[in-house]
Amino acid sequence: MSLQIIIVTLLTMAIHASDTVSFSVRLAGIRVGKLAVALSLNSIVALVARTSNLLQAPLTGNMVDSAKAGGGETLLASLQTILVGATLGTLLAILLSPTIVSGGMMFLRRLDTAGSVFSAFKGFLPELRQVPFRMPSLRMLRSLGTGGVPVKLLLLNMFITGAYTVGVLSAQYASFLVPENSTMAASSVGLINGIAIILLTVFIDPKVALLSDKVNNGQSPAAEITKVFGLLMISRLAGTLLAQILLFPAAYLITTFCSVISSLL
Repeated sequence: MSLQIIIVTLLTMAIHASDTVSFSVRLAGIRVGKLAVALSLNSIVALVARTSNLLQAPLTGNMVDSAKAGGGETLLASLQTILVGATLGTLLAILLSPTIVSGGMMFLRRLDTAGSVFSAFKGFLPELRQVPFRMPSLRMLRSLGTGGVPVKLLLLNMFITGAYTVGVLSAQYASFLVPENSTMAASSVGLINGIAIILLTVFIDPKVALLSDKVNNGQSPAAEITKVFGLLMISRLAGTLLAQILLFPAAYLITTFCSVISSLL
């Protein structure tokens, strides 16, 4: 395994770990009654994913360019290895979620008194050792019964995660499959990611926001939103596994799209 594949895999881990951590941060905000502050903190956490994305795409593109020059038979296996990073990053965030929730609650209380992120972070560092290290227990896992959580919501979240996970990689692989339209194919990442973002914005985010508000207003028990977030994280994990299956079909969809556009113009 080359150093470049290792770096891209680690960046992919960082992207999906930070995306999954957002559930834990939001849950911490609900538990301390500071949901709005937690949502703003999520924007800072999202910077990790966006920064990693900025580095991931050109490095993956360089892998495709090298494959075009020779050695393309290993490109698909390399991309599948990178997708393993998405699964590992999501799994790591799930395993650390109880610890992140505890630390997030402490940080949000500190932020409320400090007034700024930097001051809060400076005051939080000495308290970092006091954050209890916990992992999901069997009791926690048993409490995640699907009762009250629509299975369709979880399946949709899994599909959206799979599409989002495979977006950049499928576009890059499509550019390798159709060298005559390689620039168009590499630029068509929005075809996959756009569908995922639309579905996420229309179906997932409003439902999660509604449930969060009900808990925040005391209309639903806190255990309800904990179950929802836990199941959504697990469905995200399943989505990263689904991405392994979606990689080639998504690339084929992009190549077909590029062929149609080329024939019309």
